[in-house]
Amino acid sequence: MAPAPSSTSSDITLNINGEKHTLPVDHRTTLLDALRERLDLTGTKKGCDQGQCGACTVLLDGRRAVSCLQLAVAAEGREITTIEGLADGDRLHPVQQAFLDLDGYQCGYCTPGQICSAIAVIEEHAAGWPSAVTDDVRPEAGPPPLSPEEIRERMSGNLCRCGAYVSIAQAVARAAEAKTGEAAA
Repeated sequence: MAPAPSSTSSDITLNINGEKHTLPVDHRTTLLDALRERLDLTGTKKGCDQGQCGACTVLLDGRRAVSCLQLAVAAEGREITTIEGLADGDRLHPVQQAFLDLDGYQCGYCTPGQICSAIAVIEEHAAGWPSAVTDDVRPEAGPPPLSPEEIRERMSGNLCRCGAYVSIAQAVARAAEAKTGEAAA
């Protein structure tokens, strides 16, 4: 006789980087642990495991999320993008290229989370979302200039223990300029 199904686990299907992955998970499994330990997508890093460092940042439906605080079962049906899903073959995502060109990394541990956050920051800014340092938050004011202060505030949830912040901010600015140039063309 087969054992009774456990009420603490389920088979879920996660849509990660455009591919569907079905796997059994304990309901307490975080998205980070499912990615790293069950699917071997180790680009997303485990840092603090408390949602404070940003090393585990991924994109959920295009918005940034710290995967160490997201349960895998709650991510079912959502579009999950990890660092492994950003490049187009051998062509890096513009944010990845900017980080590479401007040395927006040192040891590289935080870099996948920084890049995923930067992609979301650029989208949030383009959509006109204000930050804590935005002077004029009225919708009709439009997006503020993406100044170094704006970038630092918007990226503040991602820590870099090596201190590559200057290069990270420059990389975000360059990628945002490239995106603006593409939109104008």
